[in-house]
Amino acid sequence: MGKEKLTTIPSSDDRPTAEIEVSIVMPCLNEADTLETCITKAWTGLGNAGISGEIIVADNGSTDASKEIALSNGARVVDVAEKGYGSALMGGIEAARGRYVIMGDADDSYDWHEIPKFVEKLREGYDLVQGCRLPSGGGKVLPGAMPFLHRWWGNPMFSYLARLWFKTPVHDVHCGMRGFTKEFYKTLNQKCTGMEFATEMLINATFHPSRIVEVPITLHPDGRIGKAPHLKTFRDGWRHLRHYLLFSPRWLFLLPGVLLVLIGVLLSFLGLVRANVGGATFGVHTLHFGSLAILCGYQSILFAILTKTFAIMEGLMPEDKRMLKFFEVVNLERGLILSAIALVIGIVLLLAAINEWRSVGFGDLNYSDTMRLVIPGATLVVLGFQTVLSGFFVSILGLNRR
Repeated sequence: MGKEKLTTIPSSDDRPTAEIEVSIVMPCLNEADTLETCITKAWTGLGNAGISGEIIVADNGSTDASKEIALSNGARVVDVAEKGYGSALMGGIEAARGRYVIMGDADDSYDWHEIPKFVEKLREGYDLVQGCRLPSGGGKVLPGAMPFLHRWWGNPMFSYLARLWFKTPVHDVHCGMRGFTKEFYKTLNQKCTGMEFATEMLINATFHPSRIVEVPITLHPDGRIGKAPHLKTFRDGWRHLRHYLLFSPRWLFLLPGVLLVLIGVLLSFLGLVRANVGGATFGVHTLHFGSLAILCGYQSILFAILTKTFAIMEGLMPEDKRMLKFFEVVNLERGLILSAIALVIGIVLLLAAINEWRSVGFGDLNYSDTMRLVIPGATLVVLGFQTVLSGFFVSILGLNRR
């Protein structure tokens, strides 16, 4: 893309704050190859639509001429010392003086002439306007603009998970070009300092009452010369997946836990009744596996409850009506009663096994018969003990709400 020149380069520093409607924020780390082109296009996009705005270059420690280029092209430079894509954006957004903020990369992959699309939707009252590069949302990816793995697996997969897990109404969750009101941004309480900043924003937005809309854009090939992208496929892919999991106790803990418990109950039943299925005999060893699955699954379910409770108490997630109904039914006192029942039954089974040992003069026992008492007994004791500890811990987490 060729560089465009304006007859007069505006200076945002000379413009009164009240006149600034839109702040363009570009994170920057050694973007001398493309920064001037991006700034020029952004000024043109603002000027052609008659939008009063400013351009902020959030510099994250550039050692090339990026800062000089930004200043000479009418942008305001904000130095951000803490490293990371998210850190740079948080610093730039914090310094923004416009009612609306539009963020995007400075590598010339986004066409800043498309600014009016975002401003139009923001003026209509949307809180967050997400760009979409993928055809599924009406966007377009030019040849060579996106690596094959990102184009056909990474972005579609993560976008699908965002819709499934968080009900995020977008088709391109990783698109870095987006607009939002600064007032709405302040409610999101952004934490991530790396590449997952943009994903965190969308997830957080779905946790709040918000109006989100997607606008199609075109992704162009990276305009930088001989410079590797800041995004690292597998490192940043894992960081995004980790963030998804941390903000979704249901998928990280609850559903796997429920599945394990169901498998464990089935195996335990087959082992207890010495079932024979298709010529395979299920005995005491099957009971061992069933007990293991139940204990691991139950622990996972407890982690889901603890994690969700903590996240709500800390304001990381909104109140969940299902959690409130759950705690109306399963409170500390009822949990202690159930724990006591499990402990009593478990201890009785263990005592029965000890009595069998006594009946043979504390000699050798029939392994298969005795373990049918020991394994269920030990399992119930552990479940009861876990429930007692978790019940008190959940109550401690909820003390601030009383």
